[in-house]
Amino acid sequence: MKEQANLPDPGLSPAHGIGRRDLLQGAAALLGTALVSPHGATAQTIPEPPAAKETGFVPPSVIASDETAITETATGKVRGYIHEGIFTFKGIPYGDTTAGSGRFAPPRAPRPWTGVRSSMHYGPVCPQAPRGTWGEDEESFLFDYDDGYPGEDCLRLNIWTPGIKGAGKRPVMVWLHGGGFVSGSCQEHRSYEGERLSRRGDVVVVSLNHRLGPLGFLNLIHFGEPYAASANLGMLDVVAALEWVRDNIGNFGGDASNVTIFGQSGGGGKVGALMAMPAAQGLFHRAIVQSGSFLRALVPERSEILTRAVFDELNLGPSEVDKLQSLPLQTLIAAGDAALLKTHPPTPLVWNRVADILGWGPVVDGKFLPHHPFAPVAPAISAQVPMLIGTTLNEFTTSLNHPEYEAMTEEEASRRLNDMYGVDPKRILEVFRASHPSAKPFDLFSLAMTTQVRQGAVIQAGLKAAQGTPAYLYWFQWKTPVLNGRPRSIHCIDLPFCFDNTDRSENLTGGGPVPRALAAPVSEAWIQFARTGNPNHSTLPHWPAFSMATCPTMIFDNTCTLQNDPDRAERQVIQRT
Repeated sequence: MKEQANLPDPGLSPAHGIGRRDLLQGAAALLGTALVSPHGATAQTIPEPPAAKETGFVPPSVIASDETAITETATGKVRGYIHEGIFTFKGIPYGDTTAGSGRFAPPRAPRPWTGVRSSMHYGPVCPQAPRGTWGEDEESFLFDYDDGYPGEDCLRLNIWTPGIKGAGKRPVMVWLHGGGFVSGSCQEHRSYEGERLSRRGDVVVVSLNHRLGPLGFLNLIHFGEPYAASANLGMLDVVAALEWVRDNIGNFGGDASNVTIFGQSGGGGKVGALMAMPAAQGLFHRAIVQSGSFLRALVPERSEILTRAVFDELNLGPSEVDKLQSLPLQTLIAAGDAALLKTHPPTPLVWNRVADILGWGPVVDGKFLPHHPFAPVAPAISAQVPMLIGTTLNEFTTSLNHPEYEAMTEEEASRRLNDMYGVDPKRILEVFRASHPSAKPFDLFSLAMTTQVRQGAVIQAGLKAAQGTPAYLYWFQWKTPVLNGRPRSIHCIDLPFCFDNTDRSENLTGGGPVPRALAAPVSEAWIQFARTGNPNHSTLPHWPAFSMATCPTMIFDNTCTLQNDPDRAERQVIQRT
């Protein structure tokens, strides 16, 4: 079965630059006129400047003053700013600092403040080791990272909304960043900016930072009650952020009874973990996993190996555990990084064991995370939560930073596949060659390496569907033209499209009308799923809920198609290895 829909003409797409809807909504908010969005909510308006009609006054794109964009939270008032009709708040504390006695302790409520707190810039990011790709010119160009500034007072969140206070009850979309469980932040990718998604869908977008690496997942459970939650602190931070959303998002125009969590890579793994955490039950109502179908978490035995290695790096004995709270921060981070390299040396990626390979991450501790998120079944406590799940075509296997890979021979591809799978690499290449007869050896190798990531998404969708709750499966196949197309459909390529930020991320997408046109149906699918639990809309082919019998998959590319089980043979040959 195959259905397809050509994308709208780029010149007519509502995502074409500042489109008609953008202009109307931005002008309406700035000039003090009410505008009913296509999704039915009425945006709060801003007072019209005096004598604007008579003087021909043109309102500014940015409004930042002592009188505007002020609303309440449970701990005090916050002031943001308005950009083209979207209210933006950044760096709002959803928890107290984690420094000192807060290190290795569960998140605490934020401290109240008096007056109005200025909230216009991102807060600190969780301290972490230097990015491994620093100095890699092509990747640094492609993703144009913003690493922010580190600090243990990192329990902060950001909000984009078309209206505040009593201005509607909009769906809320809470973004969880990638970077495994050891790196990243709410601002590292330019695509994470939530303004365009908020405007396009009349939704409230939230992003956040939380503890990572040893600060978020160092397993100290055996050292007594003060450290009982230590192995899952990073996830408990996210739970605290969701509780903050439940208690406060109404003052930002959001509906606390309609919250979608969505994340990519490690962020997708965080989504999966939340679905299995009793503390998170009822705090969200839909879930999106992008290139992050981690079916298993860490078992205590594996995490304890890493804990012992950290103590060895610091020359600490078990009786000195309390010294961890006063160690210089960079000493602790460096020890965590060194311990990780010793206990988890680089190894071929096996997706169903990805938590063990990553080292830092949620731990099945019997309490905060009672069992693996999606092994052997989907978690019962989130059985009613529909899911949207998918991957990209090439994920981690491209020639970014390594143009010489393009000349890979079939013999070398076979050798590398043997190192990865260990069984019949020539048969693997034969099966992929049958489906892609004109592909060169490196493309076959890339597809074969990425199939296991796709298989994880198929398994997760099947486990969710088995609960009788809809799951929708996609496969993002659009390839960037940047750097002669060598990055292909790389890990993270879908981010600018689901956030409707292809021009903001032009180093990755190339910018312009072609990626902008695809961003329209992709972001609209995310919006519709957040609004209703169903991603279908008028510019996509009909997208049925997942079933293992037919494996319906939405293919996102310049022409979007619905295909049933498009890579069955390839997944089967990998599964048999």
